[in-house]
Amino acid sequence: MSTIGETSTINAERIKEYLDNGKRFDGRKLDQFREIIIEKNVSKKAEGSVRVKLGKTEVLVGVKMGISEPYPDTPDQGGLMVTAELLPLSSERFESGPPKFPAIELGRVIDRIIRESKFIDFKKLCIKEGEKVWTVFVDIYSMNDDGNLLDASAIGAVAALRIAKFPKYDEKEERVVYDEATTKGLPLEKKAPLSLTIHKIGEHLIVDPILEEEDISETRITIGSTEGIISSLQKGEAVAINVEEMKKLLDLSEKVTKEVYKKIEKDLN
Repeated sequence: MSTIGETSTINAERIKEYLDNGKRFDGRKLDQFREIIIEKNVSKKAEGSVRVKLGKTEVLVGVKMGISEPYPDTPDQGGLMVTAELLPLSSERFESGPPKFPAIELGRVIDRIIRESKFIDFKKLCIKEGEKVWTVFVDIYSMNDDGNLLDASAIGAVAALRIAKFPKYDEKEERVVYDEATTKGLPLEKKAPLSLTIHKIGEHLIVDPILEEEDISETRITIGSTEGIISSLQKGEAVAINVEEMKKLLDLSEKVTKEVYKKIEKDLN
């Protein structure tokens, strides 16, 4: 039996037939997200951590803080590093070893959403200009992949950053005391950015795809925005998006982002 991605051709055709009738395999509408559950403080070792469940998709996100030298071109600003590990326990499609392209892309897209939204005030992470700054490390781990790891990870990253607290910094010893957390949160903007990834299958645009829908997606656009203001766009896959489709995509993004934000606003702000 031939396959498209890892999904059989038969299932692919059934998905397309459903979409033609405005339906999906799991009964949702084309513009409807699955249930979102955010569980906070799941790790005792992280400065901030959450577990995000998006339907059957599940990710863990942890935030750690470290001291480093600033980059030469931004001597008065702290840093951000986002990494993702797609664990074999979350999908038989993932393998152990060095990060593959999907994991690298996931980390870079989330990094861009956070960075371009100006969510973090990096200047307030400076300890001593040109010498010492705080670096924020965001680590993403897939626990179960049933589609849309991108949006689940972005929600988790923002939620974990929101609850993260600085560890104690011993100025005399010039070291971080990780066992002693402070009550000081990170320097963040009041409103949080949100990620929305829209997929094109045939003539249809859908959000929050399950894995089988992702497999037959022709192209995708991940939009990072805060209160309707778009700060980042990332395209995946090779099929082009024309001007008319892009207009529809942006209208859909505005509508769905507002609906999703209402569901998780208390966890992101």
